[in-house]
Amino acid sequence: MIKIWGRVNSVNVQKVLWCCDELGLPYERIDAGLQFGRNNEPAYLAMNPNGRVPTLEDGDFVLWESNSILRYLALQYGGAGLPGSGNPASAKPGSGPGLYPAEPRLRASIDRWLDWTLSTLQPAERSVFWGLVRTPAAERDMAAIQAAADACGKLWQMLDAHLAGRAYAEGEAFSLADIVLGAYCRRYLDLDGIQRPALPNVQKWYDGLKRRPAFQRYVAPALT
Repeated sequence: MIKIWGRVNSVNVQKVLWCCDELGLPYERIDAGLQFGRNNEPAYLAMNPNGRVPTLEDGDFVLWESNSILRYLALQYGGAGLPGSGNPASAKPGSGPGLYPAEPRLRASIDRWLDWTLSTLQPAERSVFWGLVRTPAAERDMAAIQAAADACGKLWQMLDAHLAGRAYAEGEAFSLADIVLGAYCRRYLDLDGIQRPALPNVQKWYDGLKRRPAFQRYVAPALT
């Protein structure tokens, strides 16, 4: 069985759990990181020298970096790779190819959002999330938090323009791009205490994601 090392309140772990659920994949999750420790122990560092979560074990194959894990799961278990690759029979019917389609332009369009979240969105959102959720109220610098939220708002406005007339981030079906963007959207649209620009297209798209059972299980619980 697949093993996933990481705590459930990590956005990067949530993305992987969401993907497993969409693919119908069973897994064992092992708490690691923050209060659970383990991620700085020699055995964990032997798997993932970064000491971060998540880390995936699939038999004798070990992989770290959450978006790389998403791609691997879709390719290996979703039937989305080249002919003869993966194990399509183990996936939920119809789910894999939609998550990470093989058509080059569509796959590249999905990949850009996976890369954009790590290079641009996550660094901008981190100070907002940590400032409001993981900092005691008496210690919060609300002016700095709002300034960071304003910067995030400009990024979400980019996605809002892109989503005009679209049900999903790319193509005609739910994909890895929706998983990754949706997990971070949870940490922006659902925070109290900040002002945000109007994002009608993002809100409509996000409302659709919130109805997915996997989102409700792994992403919707209280932010901690």
